[in-house]
Formats: sequence, structure tokens, C-alpha cells
Amino acid sequence: MKRLTGKTAIITGGARGIGKATAKKFIEEGASVAIWDIDESAGQELTVALKANGGNLRFYKVNTTELAAVTEAAEQVKNDLGSIDILINNAGITRDASLKKMSAQQWQQVIDVNLTGVFNCTKAVFPYMEAQGWGRILNAASVVAHNGNFGQTNYVATKAGVIGMTKTWARELGRKGITVNAVAPGFINTEMIGTVPENILADLRAKTPLGRLGEVEEIANAYLFLASDEAAFITGTVLNVDGGLVM
Repeated sequence: MKRLTGKTAIITGGARGIGKATAKKFIEEGASVAIWDIDESAGQELTVALKANGGNLRFYKVNTTELAAVTEAAEQVKNDLGSIDILINNAGITRDASLKKMSAQQWQQVIDVNLTGVFNCTKAVFPYMEAQGWGRILNAASVVAHNGNFGQTNYVATKAGVIGMTKTWARELGRKGITVNAVAPGFINTEMIGTVPENILADLRAKTPLGRLGEVEEIANAYLFLASDEAAFITGTVLNVDGGLVM
């Protein structure tokens, strides 16, 4: 049997990058998938492609920074797909600048999406998991949360915050049958990397013991493991998927 047969997963930011790879992986493993994203064009394109291959996938245009919208979307997923078993809080943005140059708007935009959005989605989905006595909540952290990163005060603050929320929720929700874990990717070969100069990429590879960037499928595999029954006794952990960058 496929590892996620009969499960329904919500993946925020699922239209591109790691979220897209995770949607594909989860469908291969038998899950029904709801993609929450603000990029309607990319979301609909992915939905058509995966449905053509027999996947049970639905796209919902959702702004995760708005609690009312997220709450409504969760109810729609429950009605459309029958349950909410897995939440992947994957949506995130960057607005990089040094402390000296970072504007209040840059700070707040990243806080709203990367931290408040994770709170909103988890709060909206939790009641459905509590009612069924089972759930998997998986949060996107980052290796930069461990050591900081120049020019990313806002981003690092949110990812460190996500780790803190993960551990808190693991304590609060464990007796409800819900595990809560985080995945901390290293430098991953996504669309965002395409804008990084080659000399900087070479330096990143050199700093990584495995000598390369990660692939989106490798993060999706980590999410798959933590969402599966194989990880039933794992909660409150942060799984670094970074080629050994942080040890």
C-alpha cells in the first residue's frame, strides 16, 4: 500500500518549488492534495497536469496572512475532500536587506507570511485533526534559523520562530494524536536560486560537506517520511536536510 493512501494533505505555497514537488510526491503516495497559494495561474496549471495523471488534487487561492480566509478554505477542503489529515506549512517569502537598510514594510511582509501565516493555517486546521484524533503538522524552517544569515533579519526571525512554535505545538497537541515537526532545508535548487550569481553558488557548494545544492524532491521526501506512519513516534523535532551544512 502507498504510504499516504486515504489521507488528505494541505500544502501551502504548493504551486511552485518545494511545495510543488511535495504535492507530486504525496499524490504518488496515494494522498488527496489541496494546494493553497496566491499564484492562481501556477496552481491551476499544476492541478491540470497532476489530474491528467490520475491525481486527486484541488487548488484554492488562499492568502495565508488572512485568518478568516484560511478558516473558510479549511472548511472547503473538509467538505470537498472529506478530511484534513496533513498540513504542510510551506509558504514563505524573502525580502532581504541588512538591518541598516531594511524597511519596516520589508520586515512586516516576511513576518506576516512566514510566521503569522503558519499560525493562521495551523489554528484553522487543528480542530479537524483534533476531532478525528490524528494529524500531522509539518512546518518549513531553515538552516539559517540555527546560525543566522547576513541580510536576513526578518527571514531568520521567522524561521527561528517557526521552530519555537513547532516545539510548543508538539507539547500541546501530542495528546490529541497530532505530531508537529519541522524540516530545515539547506540551500535548495529552486527557482529562487536562479537569481543568485554563480560565484555565490560555488561558495555555497563549497561550504556544504556533500558539495552540492539540494533538490526539491529531497525536501519532499523528508515531508513524506514525517507525514507517514513510519514517523508516528517523532514529534517536536527539526529535521535538517542540508547536506551537512549545519552540524
